[in-house]
Amino acid sequence: MYFPLPDFSLLIVAPVYRPNIGEWRAWIDAIREQSVSASVLVIDSGSPEGVLKIAQEAGFSIHEIAAADFNHGGTRQFAVENNPEYEIIIFLTQDAILVSPDSLVNLLAVFASDDVGAVYGRQLPRPAAEPIEAHARLFNYPASSHVCDFADAASMGIKAAFMSNSFAAYRRSALMEVGGFPSNVILGEDTIVAAKMLMAGWKVAYQADAQVYHSHDYTYLQEFRRYFDIGVMHTRESWMLKAFGKPEGEGARFVRSELAYLLKKAPWLIPSAILRTGLKYLGYRLGRMESRLPLSLKRYLSMHKGYWK
Repeated sequence: MYFPLPDFSLLIVAPVYRPNIGEWRAWIDAIREQSVSASVLVIDSGSPEGVLKIAQEAGFSIHEIAAADFNHGGTRQFAVENNPEYEIIIFLTQDAILVSPDSLVNLLAVFASDDVGAVYGRQLPRPAAEPIEAHARLFNYPASSHVCDFADAASMGIKAAFMSNSFAAYRRSALMEVGGFPSNVILGEDTIVAAKMLMAGWKVAYQADAQVYHSHDYTYLQEFRRYFDIGVMHTRESWMLKAFGKPEGEGARFVRSELAYLLKKAPWLIPSAILRTGLKYLGYRLGRMESRLPLSLKRYLSMHKGYWK
């Protein structure tokens, strides 16, 4: 196994908003148990004092912002620009719990190759995850690692640029070369940067042995709203689909995989999965036509309502 170069300075950036206290303590404990040390910056947007006190006691730095000022791209870029002494920046969401003491060092191993600009790790379903929730993680985060360059877009399509800031790390020089994270984006800042890196000649990696527990039990309405936001992002970042291809093929592959998985594991959930698929598609198509929708309706349909100002 390769390990990060000894002179790599590491910063973990965690956007935080009102975490569950028990989960927050588990998150902090998992950070403390890592076999590689890193500074931790918590960017909090309105959590109770108890949350911040726990972070302070752990020795983390804290920067507080108003919830209305949070943006998936702009807030992360703020952290990058205001901490120039760190060459590797790791992003970890408050609900992504590192699985083992080697989760971080395994994630960072690929940076031994100078042409890798970013890497994301494997997200495993929560121990209590239901089958639909579990399948989504098993499909998107397989057991084998890979490294992509722009040539892989011919066979992988938009999947070549897949990246998740729930658990990812970036080489500062590569990130700044492509302009950093977009300042105002509804979501998908990670995929936007990964796409730009690939087009600029960098490689992006997936490390399957770097693992966190992280999954969501979305309601039907949350599924719809999330895919509405994805449609908005794809419309506003249309250059990405032109360069990498449309997502419909990957979506069809997901549906086939999900139905096969549920047929074996939980066939009674197939009607629910079919309904979710329909809601995702409807949400996505509405998001793609968002320029024709009034602002009030877009805010209602969106998961990230603070984006619409």
